[in-house]
Amino acid sequence: MSTDEITTTHTVLRAEGFSCPSCVAKVTGALQKLPGVGDVTVHFASGRIEADHDEARTGVDDLIAAVGKLGYPATPSAF
Repeated sequence: MSTDEITTTHTVLRAEGFSCPSCVAKVTGALQKLPGVGDVTVHFASGRIEADHDEARTGVDDLIAAVGKLGYPATPSAF
């Protein structure tokens, strides 16, 4: 693999504590500011967060930490 190639990882997290739809915008914005993060989808009702990211630049732990800093405990999820 050349250094110019980017491998995108699709990560699904579950978060707790969303109390209003504006939480979606806060989480989406925070994750999209991280290096290597592309598409982010946050589902208010289920607390599901989906993020496409370059694992070499931003790992799953970084995603969890960013969501946690907003006050929403998050964990990786298989679905």
